[in-house]
Formats: sequence, C-alpha cells, structure tokens
Amino acid sequence: QVQLVESGGGSVQAGGSLRLSCSASLRTFSYLPMGWFRQAPKNEREIVAAIDWISTYYAESVKGRFTISRDNGKNTVYLEMNSLKPEDTAVYYCAARRSGGISTTREGYNYWGQGTQVTVSS
Repeated sequence: QVQLVESGGGSVQAGGSLRLSCSASLRTFSYLPMGWFRQAPKNEREIVAAIDWISTYYAESVKGRFTISRDNGKNTVYLEMNSLKPEDTAVYYCAARRSGGISTTREGYNYWGQGTQVTVSS
C-alpha cells in the first residue's frame, strides 16, 4: 500500500518557522519528483514547491522563505518554512509525480498525502 504522510504542521506567530515532512512508504518514491501544495479555505489548491533530481521550483509567493529538500535514504521530502506570514495559512499537501520532471499543476501528480494544517497568526 502506497502511503504519503505529512507531519510538522501547527500554529505559529508571523515571522516564525516550521518544517514539514512527508514520508513515503516505498523506496520507489526516492527517485520520483515530489511537490508541496497548499489550499486555504475557499481557495484552489496551489503549488508551493517541487523537486526532482536536478532542479527545484518555488511559487513566487514563497521564494526566499521556503526551501524544499529530500532525504532519499529516509524516503522523505521536507519543506522548510521561514518568515511565515498569515497568508501562508493553509492545509499543506505532499504529492508524488509518476512521470519525470517537475510539474507545477495539481493534475501533474498522482499520489497525495492527507494534508497537514499550518496556521500563522499576526
């Protein structure tokens, strides 16, 4: 059974930091492109960051503040979030892409975690 499980969400004040983790149940995920998405209430799910073997992608709204990384030995992808803002408040989802290369769209991903809530207060 394939599983992607997010953790590390919580409530912080503006300017604070959180580190999200996404653990995969299978070693196969260590060589798949991975992404982080978020969805705020009444908003569409949007790309936050993505990573494959040779490159990374960041949404303009998080550039310079968030960092995506992966530890293939642990089948885990991370999202370091710094200088958090209230507008970062959302449910954050981890996703894996079956095909090669980075995708920035929801439709480009095939496997999803359950989401973890991030709340940033002013």
